[in-house]
Amino acid sequence: MLPVPFDYETLRIIWWLLLGVLLIGFALTDGFDLGTAALLPFVARTDEERRMVINAISATWEGNQVWFILGGGAIFAAWPFVYAVSFSGFYLAMFLVLAALILRPVGFKYRSKKPDPAWRARWDWALFVGGLVPALVFGVAVGNVLIGAPFRLDSDLRTFYEGSLLGLFTPFTLLTGLLSVAMLVLHGAGWLSLKVEPGPVLDRARKWGQIAALLAIVLFVAGGLFVALGGIGYRIAGVVDPLGPSNPHLTGTVAAPGAWLDNYGRHPWMLLAPVLGLIGPAIAFLGIRGRRDVLVFAGSSLATVGIIATVGLSMFPFILPSSIDPGSSLTAWNASSSQGTLFLMLLVTVVLLPIVLIYTAWAYKVMFGRVTGEEVRLNPDFY
Repeated sequence: MLPVPFDYETLRIIWWLLLGVLLIGFALTDGFDLGTAALLPFVARTDEERRMVINAISATWEGNQVWFILGGGAIFAAWPFVYAVSFSGFYLAMFLVLAALILRPVGFKYRSKKPDPAWRARWDWALFVGGLVPALVFGVAVGNVLIGAPFRLDSDLRTFYEGSLLGLFTPFTLLTGLLSVAMLVLHGAGWLSLKVEPGPVLDRARKWGQIAALLAIVLFVAGGLFVALGGIGYRIAGVVDPLGPSNPHLTGTVAAPGAWLDNYGRHPWMLLAPVLGLIGPAIAFLGIRGRRDVLVFAGSSLATVGIIATVGLSMFPFILPSSIDPGSSLTAWNASSSQGTLFLMLLVTVVLLPIVLIYTAWAYKVMFGRVTGEEVRLNPDFY
C-alpha cells in the first residue's frame, strides 16, 4: 500500500480545489464555444459570415470537451456521493444538456455537406440550440445547488431524489441560468473579438458583448441580493471532524438564512472572487468600447473565474446541500472517497493534468489566428 504523505483533511481540500479548477477550466474553454454558438444567429447574416463564426471555434471545440469529461471523472472518483446524487437526480436535465451538445458535432460535420440554404439554416439553428441550452441548464443546475437539491439518504446511504425536471426551474435558478448565458455569451464575444477579421461580424459581436457584459453585472448583483435577502444557505450544526470517515449522517446540517455569506466574514480574502465577478465584465465592456480585443477576452475570462469561484467559496465546505433533509447534505468532509483513493487519484492528476495543459496550449498556438472571409471562400476544408 502506498504511503500517504497528506492527512485526510488536506487531501479533501486539495480535491475540492481541483474540482473547482476543472469546472473553471471547462467554462473558460468550452464556455466560449457555447457562447459563440449562441451568438451565431445574431452576429452572422450571410452564409459566408456564419462560416466565419463556425470556423472560429471548429478547430478547438473537440479538445475543449476534455474539461467536461475531466470534471465528471473527478466527481466520480473523488466525490462518489455527489456523483450518485447529482447524476441520478438531475438525470433528465443532464440528458437535455447531452442532447443539445450532440447537436454540435453533427451540425459541424453536416452543415456544409449541401449548398442548399435551407439545409444550412437548419443546422445553424441546431448549433445555436447546442450553445444556448447547455449554457442555460448549467446555470440552472448551479442555482439548484445553491438552494439545495430535493434528495435524502436513508440509513443505508441509499439516495432518494424527490424532485422533477420542471421543479428545477424556479425564479432564482432561472436568474442563475440567465447569468450563465450572459457570462458565456460575453466570453463568446471575447473569443470572436480575437478570432474574426474586422468587419460586420466583429462589429455585431462587440455590440452583443456590451449587452452581455452589462447583463452579467446586473444579474450577478441580483443573485447576490437574492442570496442575502432571500435567506439562502446552510450551516453545519455541531462539531465536524475533517479527518473522520465519509458518512453524511455523521454531519449535522441546518438551513440558515443568508449562510452563504458567512465565509466572507470569516475569510475576507474570499471577497476577491465576487470582486472579479464584477470587475471582469466591466473590463470586457471597456475593452469593447476601446476596441482592445485582448482586453475583452481577458475581462470575460476574469468574469468567468470570479463568478464560478464565488459560488464555490460561498458554499464551502458544502458541495450539494439537501433542501428536504438538511442532514443528508453533502460536504467536503462527509462525501469524499477514502484517503488512499484521493491520494492515488492525486498522483494520476499530477502526471496527466500538465500533459492536458501543455497539449491544449500547443493546440491553441498552432490554431491561433483570425478567420477571414477570403479563407472561408477559398478553402473547401472549412465548414
